[in-house]
Formats: sequence, structure tokens, C-alpha cells
Amino acid sequence: MAPFARNRLLWGTVSCTFFLAVNSLYSSSDDVIELTPTNFNREVIQSDSLWLIEFYAPWCGHCQRLTPEWKKAATALKGVVKMGAVDADKHQSLGGQYGVKGFPTIKIFGANKNKAEDYQGGRTSEAIVDGALSALRSLVKDRLSGRGGGYSSGKQSGQDSGGSGRKDVIDLTDDTFDKNVLNSDDVWLVEFYAPWCGHCKNLEPEWASAASEVKEQTKGKVKLAAVDATVNQALASRYGIRGFPTIKIFQRGEDPVDYDGGRTRADIVARALDLFSENAPPPELLEIISEDVLKQTCDAHQLCVISVLPHILDTGRPTTAKNTCRSLLLPVIHMSVSCLLRWLWTEAGAQPDLENSLGIGGFGYPAMAAVNARKMKFALLKGSFSDQGINEFLRELSVGRGSTAPVAAGAFTKINTVEPWDGKDGELPAEEDIDLSDVDLDDWDKDEL
Repeated sequence: MAPFARNRLLWGTVSCTFFLAVNSLYSSSDDVIELTPTNFNREVIQSDSLWLIEFYAPWCGHCQRLTPEWKKAATALKGVVKMGAVDADKHQSLGGQYGVKGFPTIKIFGANKNKAEDYQGGRTSEAIVDGALSALRSLVKDRLSGRGGGYSSGKQSGQDSGGSGRKDVIDLTDDTFDKNVLNSDDVWLVEFYAPWCGHCKNLEPEWASAASEVKEQTKGKVKLAAVDATVNQALASRYGIRGFPTIKIFQRGEDPVDYDGGRTRADIVARALDLFSENAPPPELLEIISEDVLKQTCDAHQLCVISVLPHILDTGRPTTAKNTCRSLLLPVIHMSVSCLLRWLWTEAGAQPDLENSLGIGGFGYPAMAAVNARKMKFALLKGSFSDQGINEFLRELSVGRGSTAPVAAGAFTKINTVEPWDGKDGELPAEEDIDLSDVDLDDWDKDEL
């Protein structure tokens, strides 16, 4: 590999990693319990305690300001209400499972742990304590009056989860397995079961509920299936099934591996979403050719990075400047599959209103801005449009030190609909040839010059 390509690839790895490697806001010495996909089910779902849980991102300024208040409230509520925290930037599957779309998000896990409630109170320690005690009083009154009957143990039947039943669990047989699973580009979690097995019967509603949720959240790219191993003995023998239920993970081109996680809906969904994230293609570098492209990309993700690249003819060397800039971005984008970023570009002058709303233009081209469309704020790259410059720009943003400003008018302005770049060289206007063969320069009147 050429040194330049190797350096860019290495830099791309670093530039993605620092988004995820910011230090946690909490430590083991705090009264706040750090939660992950590994311990969430054991600590929360199977618990008889009322929980207040903050879903945060280490780089989030609001989260950083909440941290001392959250710790103070946790100490005050110790032994009464449990306080937890999830780094939802690192554990995106866990945040996604509970619909976390912004930071910080606070959820109350009460009697029914499978139906968390949003905390709507203030962000001071006093307000948090008041909110926790209010939730606790409501819970105790419900139990005293016979409503709610106690805390959920984490079990959730197909009927409780919206009547989904087994409709999203795919039944496989000796005849259909290879075609559906081995020849598929999707990820499959396959349960091998026996109808008489008690553990299989306990797993069935969890598996069915998880199948529906995974189908929705991965758009069908991760599938949950079931094989009756007592009927389809050829399959059971091929994969060495000796106990029930046995769950195996199948991915195209790889040997199947055993699923060794928990057996609740939450555990299964968390593992499925991790697999989905690992196998998701890297985000694209999209050209802003219409308002829909801009809005759909930025509204659906935490940050969108907009690059304004030089006009194709700016350098007098068609496509050179534009292709160089796009080539610089591609390794970063490829390595940012796990980051909360989406990438857009436009040609200088194609979207003048957008450039003005983001303060682009005074620094020349190429230019770059990182936009949070939910808050309508942006940060502008003021350093060089280079490996080092972009690396430093994103690093500052990741730790909350970047300088931000509101988008002009508080919204994206007019976006022009333009034809997408066809990838071809730009064409300079043709020069008209002038035929001077019949002009006698000796006849010119020098005074007319």
C-alpha cells in the first residue's frame, strides 16, 4: 500500500475512533451505576427497584452539565431509587432499543420494565429527586390498590408486546434453510428448538417479540428464525445441535457461531442491533441536489458534515480539485460507519443560500461545516481542508470544544434543485478560431490602433 494511502487510512481510523473514545462521565466511585448491554437486563429489567436512567454521550455539553446534578441526586436517593447511566454513543443499540434520539434522555423504569416512561422534570438534583419520589409514590399507591401487582420480571408474552405472536419469526426446514439463510446477504439468528422443551416454551414469547422489534429497527436486514430440530433432523445434525434451545448466528461467508447472550427480548434485540451495526455499509458521500436530500440526511442523524468543493473549472484543470477533495473525504467516511455522522457535498456556487446560512465563503474553497439540524447549530472548519485540519476540527467537536453558531434564520434556506455531477471532466468554453489569412496588415491605418 502506498504511504499516502496508508496514512489516509490510518488517519481515517483515528478520526472515527475519537468520536467514540471520549472518557465516560461516571466512574465506579459514583453512586450512579454504569449500564451496558451486558448488565442492563440483570441490573434493570430483572430488578425489583425503581430506576432513573440517563442515556448520554460523553461529548454532549448538556450531558456534561447534568453530570454533577445526576451524581448528587444518586447519592441522595441511594437505597431508595436506583440511578443509572448509559453511554448511548458507545452503546447505540441500547439507546436505539429505547428510542433515544437526543442527549441527555432520561427514562423511568417502573413496574413494567418493558415500558419505560420519559422523565419530564427539571435537570437540577432537587428536581430529579422530586421526580423520582413522585414516581415511587405512584408506584406504591398502584401496588397498594392492587393495580400493577408488582414489578415486571422481564418476561413479555407475544400478546403483551402488541399481539405480534410469531408473525415475524421465520420457520425454516431442511428444504428451505440453505436458500433462505446461506444464500442471503442478511444476518440470521436461528433458534433450534424442540416442541416439548420447557426452556424453548419460555423463550418463545421473547423470541417472537424480539423478531418484530429487530425487523422494524433493521429494516429486515437482521432476521430471527426457528427450526423444529425434532422434525428437521438433518439440519440439527449438520450444526451439531445437542441441547434445546440452541441459537446460532449466520452471516454470509462465515462459519456459524453460537449465540451466548441472554434470553430476554432486550438481550436478543441488543445483540441483533450490534450485528446490524457491524455489518451496515459505510455512509455515502451524497451530493446536495435537492432540498429532500439535505433535509432527509440531516434530520435523521445527529450530525451532518457538509463540504463545499471547488467548482469543477476553478483550477483550470477539470475535475482535479473536486476529485482530490472527494478522495480526501472517502477514507474518513468509510471508517465512520459506527459514528453518528452523515456526509454531504455541493459544488461552490450551486447552493449560495446554504453557503451564506453556514458562513461559508469567507475562507475560500473547499470548505466544511458540521451541522446539528435538531438544534440548528453549526461549526465551521477554519483550518486547512487537509488530513490534519479536518482531524483537528472533528476532534474539537467530539470533546465539546468546537465553536458553534446558530444557522442563519434558524432553518435551512432555499435549496436549489440541480443536476447531479456525472463524474466527467468539465469542459471549458470552446475558443472561436479567427481567420486572418485575407487581412493585409500593411493596409491598416496605424492611427486607428
